[in-house]
Amino acid sequence: MTETSSQPHHAALFQPIDLGAIHAPNRILMAPLTRGRAGRDGVPTPIMATYYRQRASAGLIISEATGISREGLGWPYAPGLWTDAQVEAWKPVTEAVHEAGGRIVAQLWHMGRVSHPDLNDGQPPVSASATRVPGHVHTFEGRKDAVEARPLRLDEMPRLLDDYARAAENARKAGFDGVQLHAANGYLIDQFLRDSANLRTDEYGGSPENRVRLLREVMERLISVWGAERVGVRLSPNGDSQGVDDSNPEAVFGLAAQVLETLKPAFVELRQPGPNGTFGATDVPQQDGLIRKIYTGPLVLNSDYTPQSAASDIASGRADAISFGRPFISNPDLPARIAKDAPLAPNRNVPESWYFPVPEGYADYPTLAEETV
Repeated sequence: MTETSSQPHHAALFQPIDLGAIHAPNRILMAPLTRGRAGRDGVPTPIMATYYRQRASAGLIISEATGISREGLGWPYAPGLWTDAQVEAWKPVTEAVHEAGGRIVAQLWHMGRVSHPDLNDGQPPVSASATRVPGHVHTFEGRKDAVEARPLRLDEMPRLLDDYARAAENARKAGFDGVQLHAANGYLIDQFLRDSANLRTDEYGGSPENRVRLLREVMERLISVWGAERVGVRLSPNGDSQGVDDSNPEAVFGLAAQVLETLKPAFVELRQPGPNGTFGATDVPQQDGLIRKIYTGPLVLNSDYTPQSAASDIASGRADAISFGRPFISNPDLPARIAKDAPLAPNRNVPESWYFPVPEGYADYPTLAEETV
């Protein structure tokens, strides 16, 4: 690509794509990024509308992980979608993105065992089995030692599915363009999928067929609200995520891919760190090749991509789009920077700028045009 070409740099990233019913003008998606700028009650705040509006040039914004219930939200100052107040406060956010020409889906989150009684009226976290996340969890008072989760009972499963459906309905009321199920990163669905966290002996445990059951049932409920063409899902099929791993990822994620091929969601996103990952690293082989052979819909890959490697994987057919996480934190106009082959601004790499409810390091990163001025 020459400087005089009318094509943008890394042109494969700038081909439009239909992700189900969502038309994305480019293949540079914004990955879900927990940012911790909501209120203590999970109600979005006005600065969140500014933040998402700034990043509306993404082919699609996948929102920060958003709690489906008080039980499921274990991160301080993260938003929710289970109350009317939360729905009303999300409306200016989705309106801001749409006014700027963008598209946004809500990532629906149940953290399972990665929570603490301090965040749920003294009740223990729930999970597939009586296990605990290694190390610590986060509360409004700071880090605390993780506690053992309580296994979800069979008679609680209908209520859990109702919680997901209610959050999906609230996402529609709030003006989102669809939803993504968070089934990755060691959270509740992932805790059911993988055998290091799922020790059950009932119909939700044991065989891969049983362990993918909750994934299938939740996806079916979300699809009943939105239609398959506006429902996506995120998986993390290789390596340890917050103490969640699997002895045979090919078996369980191959079966998960078969389930998704039957359900035909709008897209599947895979977070796949490698041996040199900068935000988690693993020697467990990436599973996208296996999943690509089974699931024929749009496949989105994530983790440690550069513009060059992203364009290469799209051009080769390995992926249909790439979701960028940390580059979107510090580059609100990331597609424009990539198109011009401009340098990417680095993150202000301190926890306060990522997760704490302060404006610095959140909505104050300049665009390339502002830097030029």
